[in-house]
Amino acid sequence: MTLLRSFPLLGLRMVGLVLLTVLVAACAGEGGTPRPSDGVQDPAAFQVDPGWLSPDWVFGPALGMDVDDRDHIWVTFRERGGHLAARDDHDVPQVACCLPAPLVMELDPDGHVVQAWRDRTEVPHWPEMAHGIHVDANRFVWVIDRDQHQILKLTDEGEHVLTIGRPGETGGSEDVARLGRPSNVWVHPETNELFVADGYGNRRVIVFDAATGAYLRHWGAYGAPPDDQGPRGEADAAGPLGQYAVVHGIIGSQDGRIYVADRGGQRIQVFETDGTFLAEAVVAPGMDLAFSPDPDQTWLYLADGNNHQIWVLRRATLEVMGSFGAPGDYDASVARPHSIAVDSRGRLHTAEQADQTDGRRLQRFIPGGTGGTGVTGVTAPVSTGPPAVIARGAGGAP
Repeated sequence: MTLLRSFPLLGLRMVGLVLLTVLVAACAGEGGTPRPSDGVQDPAAFQVDPGWLSPDWVFGPALGMDVDDRDHIWVTFRERGGHLAARDDHDVPQVACCLPAPLVMELDPDGHVVQAWRDRTEVPHWPEMAHGIHVDANRFVWVIDRDQHQILKLTDEGEHVLTIGRPGETGGSEDVARLGRPSNVWVHPETNELFVADGYGNRRVIVFDAATGAYLRHWGAYGAPPDDQGPRGEADAAGPLGQYAVVHGIIGSQDGRIYVADRGGQRIQVFETDGTFLAEAVVAPGMDLAFSPDPDQTWLYLADGNNHQIWVLRRATLEVMGSFGAPGDYDASVARPHSIAVDSRGRLHTAEQADQTDGRRLQRFIPGGTGGTGVTGVTAPVSTGPPAVIARGAGGAP
């Protein structure tokens, strides 16, 4: 088996602002030759849909995002929106527009609010900071309480069902009862196993029974036992080290693969569901992962909050096809995307936490530059050539 490792962040350049129906585009294929079309348009060509959401919301930093089986988008925020917003605890609004977004929003495919959990009195178990959210095939809502080392299982109406981990306690990467600042989760729809990216403190993927919370198994980088004493895997031109840096994103494919985004290691690793290591690509400081909705899940999307990019990879080979995005708060820029979600029509949604208040928002991008309700676009920073590829055997850590 071949281990592919690529470094597309080398040689990025900025491309100017373009108005009207401009596709956010990607780099060309190997050697500058046209990329195979696969019968579809450029996989990294997206167009922003500025009419998706009401302009009356003011958002806090958006952290978690997922899409359920009805194409409803679920979003969590670090805090309620407040900048330029009318305070809903005043009888008379202080300003003529805008309401602070709640801590949790469920949005239908047209961007209308289905339900909102406004504060912690409405959902008593809600954490101080919900770092991520996942809605499983049974419509249970999983919320990551990163700083208290817990994962909460709720009904889709906010009723508490189960807690995994112990509040305020952590015990290292070999402790099977306690977590270490977990970042995200994914539930296998067939086996009902909960896969946890664990995380900022620990250096592992850990798996639980999603019904009972019972521990099942865990592994570190390359499927080996995690080592909390070894250096974390900050990637450079020589390649990452063995241990995970920050296990930040996790998702499973329909063909039984688990994809892990190591944010600090700037890499994606692929496993069997039992932890057997399959492949790795060094791409970017990835925060979240999503797939295209076609039966083969041809494209893998990676949210890169450090560089304000969404990377597009061919899932089968982990080849980088391109990217879109740019820093800023204008249409088609992406301001520190922390989570992404792709619905059944291939529309990619971003949850952006942004350093600047004005850039904290949600966006929808239409694949192939078609559809939407009107366009103002911007070409993205793109690679000047194909990514360098280093092939190594997959017999263990490099």
